[in-house]
Amino acid sequence: MKDIKRVGVLTSGGDAPGMNAALRAVVRTAIYNGLEPFAIYDGYKGIVEGDIRAIGARDVSNIIQRGGTILKSARCEEFHTRKGREKAAKNLLEKGIDGLIVIGGDGSFCGANIFSKEFNIPIGIPGTIDNDLYGTDYTIGFDTAVNTVVEAVDKIRDTASAHNRLFFVEVMGRDAGCIALQSAVASGAEAVLIPEVETHFYELEEYLNSELKSHKNSGIVIVAEGEKHGGAYQIAEKIGKDYPEYDIRVTILGHIQRGGSPTSYDRVVASRLGVASIEALIDGKKSVMVGIVNSDIVHVPFEKAIKNSEEIPTYLLDINKILSI
Repeated sequence: MKDIKRVGVLTSGGDAPGMNAALRAVVRTAIYNGLEPFAIYDGYKGIVEGDIRAIGARDVSNIIQRGGTILKSARCEEFHTRKGREKAAKNLLEKGIDGLIVIGGDGSFCGANIFSKEFNIPIGIPGTIDNDLYGTDYTIGFDTAVNTVVEAVDKIRDTASAHNRLFFVEVMGRDAGCIALQSAVASGAEAVLIPEVETHFYELEEYLNSELKSHKNSGIVIVAEGEKHGGAYQIAEKIGKDYPEYDIRVTILGHIQRGGSPTSYDRVVASRLGVASIEALIDGKKSVMVGIVNSDIVHVPFEKAIKNSEEIPTYLLDINKILSI
């Protein structure tokens, strides 16, 4: 197998706290191993348009604590076409880049998977707050997003208690309920609605009819944005009609969950995965995502990472139900 000499790195899709920490690890691990790192700006758009520049160890100083991504991220319709990917491959070839690290989520890995089949070069690092990629216990940004939600809900609970209100708090996660479930337990929410469990909405109504009415005068319900019964506003509207005795409010946390300085855990995860991605390239791995399972580094084929569903820890629903009495 041909030795890797030059490595490109890009961030793609939605930004996640810790992406900069992963970039730092990729660049410095590449240099440590005698490779030349290149930064690709604006995701796949940067490969297609040739926005590829050499990057050094000092260029990634003082970024481990920064949210977002200094490489930026952008959509690129041209990369969806064979012609666009050929143009991207040509730009990499002209720079002498024979290895590519993609930091992103499900959509980014779909692009990496196709590109890898055609040109056989990418390695993936899971960077998404949704924590919805198969084959890894954690994705970069998830821990920070959960902590952001918990901090916000703690503040919302203060005003909920002061005014005897029932708050529906909508959190991000696309079609996954990982953020909702984890933050519900961590914040002591009275109930949580996630897309993975269809019947839980009716358990909420049961709870409103019993526990909340009997001895609580305020409450927090965490709603995942992909919940099948609709978003927080739709669910709150229905509950308001069926239970007019409740003073209901809705808070959509939105993109504050993407921003902010990454937690120490996200920084460590990002650093481990960044190092592992370069080591995977050196070891001749292709078309795989590096992940963490039971604290160990694993290599998961792109096909598995994007086509399988990560099993959500539904036991947390039982824990939340027990602790919300």
